[in-house]
Parts: sequence; structure tokens; C-alpha cells
Amino acid sequence: MLASIRLLPAILLLISSTGLLHAGPPSVETAPHTPPSDAIILFDAETNRFLGKEGGEIDWPVEDGALVSTRGGARSNHIVSDVRFTDAQIHVEFQLPESGPGNSGIYLHGYYELQIYNSHGSDADPKGMMGALYGIAPPAVNASRPAGEWQTYDILFHAPKRNDDGTVAEPGSVTALLNGVLVQDHTEITDPVSQYHPYRHQSTDYLAGVQEEMFATGAGPVFLQDHDAPVKFRNVWIRMLE
Repeated sequence: MLASIRLLPAILLLISSTGLLHAGPPSVETAPHTPPSDAIILFDAETNRFLGKEGGEIDWPVEDGALVSTRGGARSNHIVSDVRFTDAQIHVEFQLPESGPGNSGIYLHGYYELQIYNSHGSDADPKGMMGALYGIAPPAVNASRPAGEWQTYDILFHAPKRNDDGTVAEPGSVTALLNGVLVQDHTEITDPVSQYHPYRHQSTDYLAGVQEEMFATGAGPVFLQDHDAPVKFRNVWIRMLE
């Protein structure tokens, strides 16, 4: 109970800063949310601060102002932000293709994946559905919208504190709202659990350097995942909370 009370201001910060705190039932959002004045834009119609896994330009196309996830290698053509952060609020809008599972994800610091998957109306294994912190915790509720509609993640990320060798000295946490609904509530994060995270699966010298920097400073990037599906992304921004 006390942990929930302490977390309430953070949840209200997430909700109010994205325009989701209102009376009555939520409406389907068709236009991008307006970023707060202190947001750092990672991607919009005029800005792109994502790099390919070699550190160069990305090969994801832009269609109607949205990035489209593009296959490369064996589900490894992820893109990585050139902005590094420790504690942050992260906002991502995405749209699943109307056919197929629409598999993708948001990798926080490259280690912790908030799942993107076509889970609307599904009673499948909750560990892999939309809103799951992949391999760590299922969503509190299935808040997925139908494929073809724009959807929104709002994430409050507190990075783990690390020792000089990169081992975790103090756990971090992830709180996440999917389409305005709380799906992860101060979920604890320590070491990565997936063998397919970007620093491990078909990684590169550039990403090895990003990981080394993260161990030294505690600050890391956000990745958008390639998982064989043309998921679209728009209006991606972060707010530093350090």
C-alpha cells in the first residue's frame, strides 16, 4: 500500500503530461500528442535522432510522417537513440499492421523490452502480449487496441544503479501506461533476461561501445525493435528526470 501511495505522483505525472487525465471514457487518439515543453524529440515530422546499429543512418523508411520498422539480419535491424538517459519519461506512439502479429518492442537501455504485439481481444499467454515487460512481468490488463489504430506507450523509467563492472548495485523500475491504462506498476528490473537483446544478439562494435558507456555512466539509449513486422512509429520523445 505504501509503495502504491509513493508511486501515485509519478503516475499522475505520466497521465497529466500526455493529456490522458480527463473525465469520461477515453477516446481513440488519431492525432499525435503534443510533447511537453521540456521534452527531447527523438522522432517527429522534422526530427530523427535514431541511428542504425552500426552507428550510421537508419534504413527504416518514413511513410506519412511515421517510421516503419524494416527487417534486417535475423530480427536485429533495431534502431537506437543518440540520446542517453538515466531516469526518464518516454512517450512512443505506434501502429500495428492490420495483418500478422505486428511484433515489435521498445527496449529501455537495450535490456528491458516493453512488448508490442497484436493482442486486442486475445486470451493468449499474457507474458507475451502487449503491455508485458518481456520475460519479466505480464501486463496488469489487456489494454491493446485493434491493429490499424494508433496506440500509445507512456513509460516512467528509473534506471538500475550499477557498479563499475556493470553489475546491478540497486534495482531500477518500470511503470507504463498503454493507451492511458496502467499495465506495469513499479516493476523491478535488474539484469537483462532475454538472450536476444541488442547488445547480445547480432550486436556490433558500435553497440558494444554504447553498452560500455552505459556501464560507466548509468545512462543508456532507447531502441525500437525489428521483429519482422512493419510496425509504424511516430511522435517519440523523452523527458529527463534526473
